[in-house]
Order: sequence, then structure tokens, then C-alpha cells
Amino acid sequence: MRVLAVDPGLTRCGVGVVEGVAGRPLTMLGVGVVRTPPDAELGLRLVTIERDIEIWLDEHRPERVAVERVFSQHNVRTVMGTAQASAVVMLCASRRGIPVVLHTPSEVKAAVTGSGRADKAQVGAMVTRLLRLDAPPKPADAADALALAICHIWRAPAQNRLQQAVARHTSSRRDAPAGPGASAPPTGLRSAGLPDTPSRSADSAPQDASVRAASARTADPTARHTSKGRTA
Repeated sequence: MRVLAVDPGLTRCGVGVVEGVAGRPLTMLGVGVVRTPPDAELGLRLVTIERDIEIWLDEHRPERVAVERVFSQHNVRTVMGTAQASAVVMLCASRRGIPVVLHTPSEVKAAVTGSGRADKAQVGAMVTRLLRLDAPPKPADAADALALAICHIWRAPAQNRLQQAVARHTSSRRDAPAGPGASAPPTGLRSAGLPDTPSRSADSAPQDASVRAASARTADPTARHTSKGRTA
């Protein structure tokens, strides 16, 4: 698998390309930084990021593009710039039909160093070791991009198995026939949440009482005779 990873930023975007599969040595195919001038207009800076990312995609033709997920920080302005740069990268990849994956900084650090709280020096040292480099890539944004690519290559098989298992489970539940104990779907009044027998109105109560009394007299001749005697 060939992964192009981007550590997004409005001033600097770290870019790294790594190829390989989980469980085997990985190979770095390229690393660098996309820069934009801080004093330039925002639209022009985003155009610069788009143009340079397109060049990376043309040169390396990755199978996946990994982008570091934007997380909340106290500096809202920095978050906005990072999110805008991320959107440009995702747009470039999606326009070519390349799947885009997102990983949080903690996921990347944990995958590469074993600790989700590792600092940049630890990440750079592990990237250098895993990719058999002579020295850690500079600046740190470039090393972070390589770490992101490594993270996705290592995590992709487990993620694929999980997605396939969820898809099979969902499909089996949808296609499973109803069991012998399954009840039929409610119909008529029950489907509307109403009782099967309509409730009697208040006007019908006296009529029902007289009908019951007449029935009792018909069934018991003694009671009828007694009633006539009292009337006489």
C-alpha cells in the first residue's frame, strides 16, 4: 500500500509518502513541506496548497491519502487555518477518487511510539528507526507526516477486518427470517396504538344496564312472579 500523508497547516503542511504492508519493513518514497507566506491573502495561500498537493499526487500516485484529524485547541485562529488546509487536501484527493482517511494525533503517536503522549522528538526518532533513515526529517511537520503514513499502513488491516465484520453482522440481521416465536406485526386498531375493543361511551351505559336487567328477569321466572306480586 502506498500512502501519502499530510500534517495540515496553513503556513506549513508536512507531506510524506510511505509504501509497504503491516508486518514488513516500510519504505519512504518522499518527504517535504508545502509552505505559504503568512502575509499573503488567505485565498492565495489555499490555492498554493492545492497546487503543491496536486504535484505530490501526480508524482507518487498514492492508493490512500491520510490526513491528521483537526482537534480543538485554545487558539481558534490556528484551528481554522488547519481545518482549511485539511479541506484543500481532502478535496484534491477526493477529486481523483483516492480514499481519504483521518487519524488523530494520539492515534499516530500511539501507533509509532507506543504512547499517545509522546513528544515530537520521540516521534521523529521512531520514524527514523522504522524507515531506516540517517537522521530525523526536518522540520517536525515532515516527520509527523511520515508517522501518519506509518500509522495508517499498520492500522489499515485491523480497520478493514472490523468494517467487514460490521457489514456481515448488519447484513445477517437484515436478511434473517422471523423465528417461530416472532409475533406478527400489529394491524388495525393495534397498529395505531388503540385497544381492539372500542370503549363504550357514557350515553350507552343506561341502555346496557336495562338490557342486563331484562335478561335476568327472563332467565329467572321466580323473580318475575315476585315482581308482579309486589306490584299488585
